[in-house]
This record gives sequence, C-alpha cells and structure tokens, in this order.
Amino acid sequence: MNTAAEPISRKMSEGDVIVAKSVTGRRWVMRGADDRAGLALSQRLGLPDVVGRVMAARGIDLDAAEAFLDPTLRDALPDPSSLIGMEEAAARLVKAINDGESIGIFGDYDVDGATSSALLARFLSAVGVPARVYIPDRMKEGYGPSTPAMLRLRAEGISLVVTVDCGTTAFEPLEAAGDAGLDVVVVDHHVAEPALPRAVSVINPNRLDDTSGQGALAAVGVSFLFAIATNRMLRDTGWYAANDRKEPDLLGLLDLVALGTVCDVVPLIGLNRAFVSQGLKVMAKRQNPGLVALADVARVDSRLTEYHAGFLLGPRVNAGGRVGEAPMGARLLMTQDPDEAAELAQRLDEWNTERREIEAQVLDVAMAQAEEIASDAALIVASGDGWHAGVIGIVAGRLKERFNRPAFVIGFEGDTGKGSGRSVEGVDLGSAVIAARQAGLLVNGGGHKMAAGITVERDKLPELQRFLDERVANDLARNAVVPTLRVDGSIAVKGVQPEFVESLQRLAPFGAGNSEPRFMLPSVRVAKADVVGAGHVRCFLSGPDGGRLKAIAFRAAGEPLGDALLQTDGLALQLAGKLRPDNWQGREDVQMIIDDAAAV
Repeated sequence: MNTAAEPISRKMSEGDVIVAKSVTGRRWVMRGADDRAGLALSQRLGLPDVVGRVMAARGIDLDAAEAFLDPTLRDALPDPSSLIGMEEAAARLVKAINDGESIGIFGDYDVDGATSSALLARFLSAVGVPARVYIPDRMKEGYGPSTPAMLRLRAEGISLVVTVDCGTTAFEPLEAAGDAGLDVVVVDHHVAEPALPRAVSVINPNRLDDTSGQGALAAVGVSFLFAIATNRMLRDTGWYAANDRKEPDLLGLLDLVALGTVCDVVPLIGLNRAFVSQGLKVMAKRQNPGLVALADVARVDSRLTEYHAGFLLGPRVNAGGRVGEAPMGARLLMTQDPDEAAELAQRLDEWNTERREIEAQVLDVAMAQAEEIASDAALIVASGDGWHAGVIGIVAGRLKERFNRPAFVIGFEGDTGKGSGRSVEGVDLGSAVIAARQAGLLVNGGGHKMAAGITVERDKLPELQRFLDERVANDLARNAVVPTLRVDGSIAVKGVQPEFVESLQRLAPFGAGNSEPRFMLPSVRVAKADVVGAGHVRCFLSGPDGGRLKAIAFRAAGEPLGDALLQTDGLALQLAGKLRPDNWQGREDVQMIIDDAAAV
C-alpha cells in the first residue's frame, strides 16, 4: 500500500512534527502545552491528566478554568450598550413599538439569518407586536437587502426594517430605502468598510470604530444583545406596566442563539461559549416546536450537542434557502404550532436530500477542474453554468478540505455568476473580496475571514482570479501557512475507554476557537473496513497490545484517506482523530472519528 506518507521516526514531544506528510498532504504537529500547568489543572479540578493538558494547550489557566468548564451568561454577558449604535437602534425600535408602526425584519437565508430573524420575531411577538419577516430568494434576489425588496416593504406600509446578518455593505439599497421614507437598523457581524450605509444605526461589532471586543459574535448573538437592550428600554419607559404584559423570557431564546452560533462557525470562546453551552440546555427542554420537529425528523434520539446543531439541524434549516423556499427555515423556527412545525420540518428534510444530490453533481465537476489547477494556484476557483447557488458554498468547503487552500465555486446564469468561498487559517478571504470589489472586479461581494460571497461578470472572472490568487499567495507566504493537523496526545487502543472519553466532554462545546481534542493512535491495524452511507468508511481497529475500537471516516470513500483505510494490505497505520461517546442502542461505547492517516 502506498500511503504517500512521510513519518518522522523519533520520540514525540511537545511542538514536534509527528508526521511530515500524511495521506491527505498534511503534517501532524503535537499541540504545545505546559505540563506543569496541565497537572495543576487536573489536580485542582479532579480531571484526568490528559484533560488538564488539553486545557493548558488551549491557554486555560487556573483562574479561568471553572468559568471555562461551566460558562454562564452571568459572567460572560456584556452590557449591550458597549456595542456602538445599540442605544440608537433600541430607541428607534421602542419608538416603533410605542407608536404602533409596522415593523419588518429582513434576514439572510442561512442558519444565522434564520435564527436571527426568528429570535427578533419571537421577541416582538412576546412584546405584543407582530413583525413582517422577509427572507430573500437566493436565486432571484441574491444576498442582502436589494432596492426592490426595500421598496416593496415600504409599499406594504412598513416604516422600520431591521436587517439581520446582512446590510453592512448594502449602500445603494439602504440609500433608496431612506429616500422612500423607510428607516433601517442594521444588525450584522460581517466585515465592514470605513464607510457605512445610510441607516438609523448600524450595530456591528466588526465596525472599524467599535471597541466592544465582541467581533467574534454571530449575527444571532448580536440580535440577542439587541433584544436585551430593547427589552431594557421598554421596561424603563413603562411599556410592560402600561400594557399589563409580562416581560418576554429572553433566556428561552438561547436555543436559537446556540444553533445560529454553531452553524456560522464563529469561535466558541468567551460569550459565544456561554451562548452555546446555555443554549444547548434550553434546546434540551424542547420548548421550540420547530427545533423539536427538526430533531425528530433528523432522528436525534440522544442529548443534543453542538454536533447535532451543526451537522443535523443546521443543514435542514439551510435547505430552504439553498434549494427550496427561502423563508421556510425562519418560519419553522418562529412557529408555535407543533403540527405546522412537523410539516415544515418534513419539507425541509426532503429539500435537504435534494440538496445533497445536487451537491454531489456539482462537486464531481468542480473537483475535476480543481485537480487541473491545484498544483499551480494558491486559490482554487471552479465555475460552471447553471450550478445551483444553494450548494456552491458547501462544494467550496469540500474543495478547501481536499486541497488545503482557499476555494471559490461560482455558478453562472448567463453572463453573471454567484460565487461562494471558504478559506483556511491565515487567509482573510473577506478582506480580499472587499478589495476586489473596491477594485471594480465585482458587482458585489463581502464576508468574513473564513467565508465570503461574490457576484461577478463572466468577462471579469480571469482578472478577478489573478487578483485574488495574488492576495491569497501573499497571505500564505506571509503567514507561513502549511496544512497542519494538531494532535493533543497519543493513546493506545486499549486506553480508549468510555470513562476517559466522557471526561473529555467536560471541555465541550467544541468548535472554532475551542477545537475538539484530537488524539493519535500510533500503531493500529484495520481489522475490517467497508463503505457505508454517503461515502463514509467504517472501520474496526485493533492495537498491538490489545483492544478494539470502532471508527469512521466521513465522506472518505474515493479520497486518499478512504483508500488508505480500505487498502491497508495488513500494514499498520498511524491514525489521528477525535474520540466520542457512542451510545447506540443504549450500549456505552466509544467511536473514533478519523481525520487522517499515515504510515508507521
């Protein structure tokens, strides 16, 4: 078997390169940690030594340890007014509520937009004020506010629109809205330019003049702070007393905050960690009919975790915006009717299946294009006519994972293409896209460091590709970006026991900024391997000193990792991956999620 791996045969220590080149082209590096700090953490908290080491490797010291293990909003929540523009925005919304104005919510069509829209709509409904929620059609209207949409809302009699997860760079549409007498409050988190659009207020922790330190928030987190600020102002001005109403249960909305935060892949540190940790507890209470129906249709029969939110619930919410009806996800999350929720969840599940089929077709062609240019380009760009805008972002993510570099996938309709990009650590894709737009190479574009969206004319594509490739190459060189897999420790197969894996779960929720611990099995044999589901490779592993372990490599069939697992020829491998509880059919067991492999 040729694994295309180049292991380094010497004693492993902190910071060392363990494998120079794995089957996926990555090097494995031992995550550095202070052993003394790790030992102190494990002794103080009563945790296994390796768990203390994992915490130390993530910069968690004794002072921060308890808050890390038990994150609470009491400790993490800032004063919403620390975000610039918050007071002005809350005051305008309170005025609209008091004056009986018609209020609109304009949201993006992804999970962050859907959860943000649903959160504000549910808050306003509890206040006693219905809101008109508008989610644009991805194919017909594209991303963010458009002039026709703004004017349509104004024609419906709406006098205040709150945009969520969009609006920071919608200069022309918001100018047209203002001219038509429509006030706009922007609630967003995407990269901002020095100039801001015409609006009553732009709440965005990534404004260049914002000093709140909350730039890691997803839009749903900013929306939650906006609801807190508005609720406080309503209380202070006597709204609830005058209308004999109870204040809304804002903590009951944290399930939406957790879902949007996880699915937008923002760092799960600080306030975001508290949002997700507490939000998952709210989600477990099954109070939101839409989330209950989603969990049921996704056949989730265990405690909900960030994995379920990100990989089972989120994709189904997204499916309406990708291949179905754009407002469907927000509608599901807003409804209070269990029967309606069940119907909407079923339709979203069907669209999610359709989305996977479309995605597979586009991925095949995009992968072939990428293979031809991968050796020469810093940035992978694949494009095609008629590629569905609802799957290009997912395909871009697949290309990024396969080639370990930023990728854009663009679908053209006529002479105009819609593109979605995904980046790697060390390359700020959002800033590169804004620079391209300012250079006149894009019709529209924006995003953040790890993801971006563009609209480009066909004849500008070659020049755009050269422009972005040069910027990406400079970032890669300046930041010495090398495809790297970080490993927290080495463990024998027989040492992978349920009690150990359960102790690792104390460090959850995992995600960007708090990566799930990854361990290396230094020498294992694949006793059995086969392909299951949608191209997953299932394995049964055995160690040289005994023990057996179930394992799976997701979407690995036909890829170098899958080939290595399926064609071992009896040779031992080094494997790297994550260890998770596996309680299928009530049995307490463990499973490894394989990320990579290398020769011994």
